[in-house]
Amino acid sequence: MKYDPVEHHRRSIRLQGYDYASPGAYFLTICVQDRECLLGQVIDGKMQLNAHGRIVDEFWQEIPIHFSNVSVDAYVTMPNHIHAIAIIHDPTHPGKGGVSAPQSRPTLGQIVAYYKYQTTKIINQMRETRGARFWQRNYWEHIIRTETANQRIYQYIQDNPVLWEDDQLHPDAPPNPFNRN
Repeated sequence: MKYDPVEHHRRSIRLQGYDYASPGAYFLTICVQDRECLLGQVIDGKMQLNAHGRIVDEFWQEIPIHFSNVSVDAYVTMPNHIHAIAIIHDPTHPGKGGVSAPQSRPTLGQIVAYYKYQTTKIINQMRETRGARFWQRNYWEHIIRTETANQRIYQYIQDNPVLWEDDQLHPDAPPNPFNRN
């Protein structure tokens, strides 16, 4: 098939012109490749992480160690995705141990790429699947602009395991923008 720039151009789902290194709170959803449930299972409304899920979970908590002007808020690791709130602070924000962050301003995309790369590397070693994709190519984000939105998203994250059967990312959910094959 001949390359057609209109048909084959990958369009960004990011907000045009927005600086994703800007201080602010961001709601993220990062999905496992092909929506495979590789991170654990929900039992009686509670997420039970397997070894891969524990890697994903632990590494998310360590994001502030690797990006000193980033903190993590509410998050939940689900069977085939993670929902999380990441907060990017001004680069002069005191990082871990009270030390200011380096002058670099990592973008949200760089933070997610680093997270996906590191977790994929470790999980592929465990699975003996060197070079295999673990995460879907992209991620979904929402800029949290109000306290009301923050509270609603926080509640959504907390309730996600209980509502797993009705989740758009559940493997048995009808096709939608989040789970197209």
